[in-house]
Amino acid sequence: MTHDNRLVVGMNGAALLSPLTGIGQYTKNLAEQLINSSEIDLNIFYLARWSKEIRTQPFPTLGPIKSFIKKVVPHPYVISRALQGWRFYSGAHDRRVSVYHEPNFLPLRFAGPTVVTIHDLSWIRYPETHPKERVAIMNRVLPVALDKVQHVITDSEFIRQEVISEFRMSPERVTTTLLAPRHMFTGRDQASSAATLSKHGLQHRSYFLVVGTLEPRKNVETAVRAHARLSGRVRRQYPLVLVGMRGWLTSPIERELKAPVALGEVRPLGFVTDAELADLYSGATSLVYPSLYEGFGLPPLEAMACGTPAIMSNVSSLPEVAGDAAVMHDPMDTDALRDAMQRFVDDAAFWSDRAAASVAQAARFSWQKCAAETVAVYRVAMAA
Repeated sequence: MTHDNRLVVGMNGAALLSPLTGIGQYTKNLAEQLINSSEIDLNIFYLARWSKEIRTQPFPTLGPIKSFIKKVVPHPYVISRALQGWRFYSGAHDRRVSVYHEPNFLPLRFAGPTVVTIHDLSWIRYPETHPKERVAIMNRVLPVALDKVQHVITDSEFIRQEVISEFRMSPERVTTTLLAPRHMFTGRDQASSAATLSKHGLQHRSYFLVVGTLEPRKNVETAVRAHARLSGRVRRQYPLVLVGMRGWLTSPIERELKAPVALGEVRPLGFVTDAELADLYSGATSLVYPSLYEGFGLPPLEAMACGTPAIMSNVSSLPEVAGDAAVMHDPMDTDALRDAMQRFVDDAAFWSDRAAASVAQAARFSWQKCAAETVAVYRVAMAA
C-alpha cells in the first residue's frame, strides 16, 4: 500500500508493445481506468523496464527482433521468460507491488498475490488454429501457473465456466468482468466519416466489414464465401472490407482471397488507426463476424456502439455480447450468412430496427464497470 492507502498493482504491459489486437486493447483500456482510480497505484512492466505510463505507440522493430531471436537463439521462449522474470521480480520488489495482474494468460514469477486474465481456451478447443509451438507452451505452462495464482479473471461467463471445468478450479477463484467498447466508438454521420471512406474508395452504408486478425479461428473464409454467393451486382455495390493484421496459418485464406481481391469485391485494408476504424464501423452496412470461438468479441460490440448492426456467430461468448440485437447464425452456415447480408441490403426497416437495438445493447457495457470489478478481484486476491 502507498502512504495514501492506494493498492500498489503491478501489470505486465508486454501486449502494449505490438500493434494492439484484442489482448492489447484489453490491457490498454483497463490500465487507463486503473491509472485514474483513487484506489490504485498502477505500475506497468514493459519486458525489461517499469513505468507508470501507458505506451501509446508500439515498438516498431519488435516484430523483426522477435523473428531474428527465434532463428538464432536456442530455446528462445525459455530464455526470454527467464530474463523477463528476473527483471519483473526485482522491479516488483523495489516498487513494493502488493498484487500482480497478468492480463495475458501466463504470469511471471512474483512473491505475492497474483491475478491472471484468461481470455479464452482456443488453444485447447481449436489447437489446429494456433502454431504448434504456442499450443505446447500454453499446455505446459498455464496449468502449473493456475495452481499458484490467487484468482482468475475471464472476459465472459462462457469462458468462466470453461476455465472452471477444464482446470477443475473452485468457482470462487474465477470471476467474469465483461469488456466494453472504447470511448471513440460512437456513431459518426456520413460527413464525419467521409474522408476515411473516400481514402479507401468506399461509399457510406455500401460495404460489409470484417474486423480481426487474419487467422483460422476468425473463419474469414466463410465470410468471403457467403459474400461470393451474393449476386454480382450486390458484390460490386457492397464489397467485403477486411480490417486487421495478418496473423498465423494464413495460407488457406490467402488462396481464398486471391480471386475476389483481384476483382475488387473483397478489399483487405490491413491495420488501420482507431480513428479510421470508428469511421469504417460507422459507415458499414453491417459488421460480419463468423468467428468459430471467442472469449468475448469486441469488434461486434464496437460496431454496435457505432450504430452498425452485426451478423455474427451464435457460439461461445458471442450471445452474451449480442443480446437480442445482432443477427446470429451457425458459423459454418454459409447460406445463412449470405441471407443475412442480403436482408440488410434489401430491408431498410429491418436494418434500422437492428441498428437501434445495437446501440442500446452496447450501452450496457462500460470500462468503468470492468475496472471496478477488477479492483474488487485484487482485494479478494489480497485476502486469499
